[in-house]
Amino acid sequence: MRATEHADNMTTWPRYAVAHCGIGVGHDSGVRSAFGLSASSVATIPLLSRNCLLEWLSQLFSNNLVGRGYVNRKSFFWIGPLALVGLVSIGATPTDAATRKPAKRPAASATKRVVYSATRAQTRKAKLARARAVAMAREMADTVLPRFKVDASGDLVPDVRAAAAIIFNPETNQILWEENSQDQRSIASITKVMTATVYLETNPDLTQPVTVARSDVFQASTTHLRANDKVTVDDLLHLLLIASDNAAARALARISPHGSDGFVNRMNEKAAELGLQSTHYADPSGLLSENVSSAYDMARLITHASGDERIASVMRTYEFTVYPTNRRAVTFHSTNHLLGRQDVDVRAGKTGFISKAGYCLATLLRLPQGGQEVAVVVLGARSNAGRFMESQNLVNWVSTKASTIFGSKQPATQQQQQQ
Repeated sequence: MRATEHADNMTTWPRYAVAHCGIGVGHDSGVRSAFGLSASSVATIPLLSRNCLLEWLSQLFSNNLVGRGYVNRKSFFWIGPLALVGLVSIGATPTDAATRKPAKRPAASATKRVVYSATRAQTRKAKLARARAVAMAREMADTVLPRFKVDASGDLVPDVRAAAAIIFNPETNQILWEENSQDQRSIASITKVMTATVYLETNPDLTQPVTVARSDVFQASTTHLRANDKVTVDDLLHLLLIASDNAAARALARISPHGSDGFVNRMNEKAAELGLQSTHYADPSGLLSENVSSAYDMARLITHASGDERIASVMRTYEFTVYPTNRRAVTFHSTNHLLGRQDVDVRAGKTGFISKAGYCLATLLRLPQGGQEVAVVVLGARSNAGRFMESQNLVNWVSTKASTIFGSKQPATQQQQQQ
């Protein structure tokens, strides 16, 4: 092909487009005259792709036809506008626009207004209770009991899976058995035992009304309270020690004479006064992993706290209901699953859990034979059921050794009754 013929084909884009791409350029008279075409030769044909137009422009300039003078000025003047018209027209032809169907909108589902039903609420609670019971039974079944081992002296002693544990005689301050009991570990919500101890040391009015602040419930993790709830100090103590309510712990610290920051300082001062050398507190709820202690220290603390009947009586309560003045009553249950069992006499106890601490339990129990009291602490158990099963294992073991360990000495409570 001669250069002039090639140039004629390349610069006459409508001919090139119709010949190679099946494209029409419309009925613009200026465009037709610029490229020497009649109206009949540029009948509109559906546009196939913008690639053809880009290919034409690419070949036009890559072959340097413009520079060689093969493109007359009038034709070159129309190249820019023509390219713009082609690009703008690409997308949808009249035929496409006519045949395009509007997108169907999904039908709006009718919203049903849920009406409160007391019967339905009770049924839901019953289902949740059954689910918790099944989960508890499954966890119990996974914990192998009894587990014992032979110590260096040849005695059969408990073999616990928890990170640390102790059996402590509060009457003599004697360690009856221990494993890693001096190791400092995170204690989670067992922290709340000291929270109650410090708050009550000033003999506050338990009927004092308290309005829950937003700072109390903010990221509290476990709480039955809401901002602006109006409850009493006694309600907060029950929430603290039964439901392990974190917002209740914050509220008690906030309304104390020490204030929130001063309250934590006083908790550490109290720990020093009690000789709890491995114990340090960072907040009143136990949410922070910096709340640390040892099984030995917690055995001594639960013994001390049980001496205050205001604390011990709450710890022995399985269920309690709070009646906020601005909303419905709130009923909650103890996190200590040893309560209510016939084979265990719990005098005081507190659970704790965060991921770094594991499952923890500090409890004071009365043995079935002889009535002696022992403090049993389990820290870092592997499961919720595990901490209770391992505590039960320790109680069973010390019960079999009671005649040897305690001898014929009667507990102080029995001596007082005989007198």
